[in-house]
Amino acid sequence: MLHPLRQRERNARLRARVEAQDEGILLVPGVYDGLSARLAERAGAEAVYLSGSGVASSLGVPDIGLVTFNEMLERLAQITDVVRVPVIADADTGYGGPLNVVRTVRAFERAGASAIQLEDQVFPKRCGHFEGKRVVPLEEMLAKLYAALDAREDENVLIIARTDARATHGLDEALRRGRAFAEAGADLVFIEAPRSWEELARIPREIEAPLLVNLPEGGKTPLLPLREFERLGYRVVVHANTALRAAAKTMAHVYRRLLERGTSLAFIEELITFHDRDEITELFALQEREESFRRRAQQHIEHKRESDWDKGEGEGKGKREGRPTEE
Repeated sequence: MLHPLRQRERNARLRARVEAQDEGILLVPGVYDGLSARLAERAGAEAVYLSGSGVASSLGVPDIGLVTFNEMLERLAQITDVVRVPVIADADTGYGGPLNVVRTVRAFERAGASAIQLEDQVFPKRCGHFEGKRVVPLEEMLAKLYAALDAREDENVLIIARTDARATHGLDEALRRGRAFAEAGADLVFIEAPRSWEELARIPREIEAPLLVNLPEGGKTPLLPLREFERLGYRVVVHANTALRAAAKTMAHVYRRLLERGTSLAFIEELITFHDRDEITELFALQEREESFRRRAQQHIEHKRESDWDKGEGEGKGKREGRPTEE
């Protein structure tokens, strides 16, 4: 687990990055496990987004509310343990009512989340770009939002409030909810699944808060260039499942070829090397760290041999072994 002071530094870094107007828009790639998070960080990501949909896919199930609180919490802890960049964590509906949200936020924060996202769907929720969604009344979502804001121990932990009302009630209702989230104190507002450039342009005009947009390839939201989102007024762009879908396609291709040919020789050049894999997982740094502990232990032994441990049955040894000594 990351040292608390270092975690607070990560939290402060993400907040400063989101709020700094002169640093430009923040592009955040989605991750779903420790390896994907390491790769995103090595590629230069300033932060990563732990996607509930990504975790669901990695478990082999659809994003329809099947992933549990404990499964997300465990995955979050695995990721924050191996990367140094801030992690934005998808907490779905908060796994219950306002009191459940309190527990969720506290647990996610302890596990290393620098930002926690909550949404207003009815549980069991589903992917924001699926049909058949339902949302809770605004008052219920606001209660959860107030619970989340109250529960965080470090005020630099960002609370992201998402509404899925565009799909259920139309853009006007989604905007009404977004404004209410901003007024309640949400650090970022997320209107899920706008369907056109016009809708994307309208959202920043009508909500005075930092805005996040999610861009699933093939989803309902148009894929615009990053600088266009910045020009429109967004602060954060998330590609929640881009890497997972690329990985799934590559793995399916490799499995087919391996089973067809009975060997990996035909495509071995397409694989990362043993050395590259071990470098990505920081094997060599960990081995050096382990060796440093052994060197310190050896130095300790050698130092003691030259002093107390070579004095035979003297006063010091008697006291260490719990034997009485003569006065």
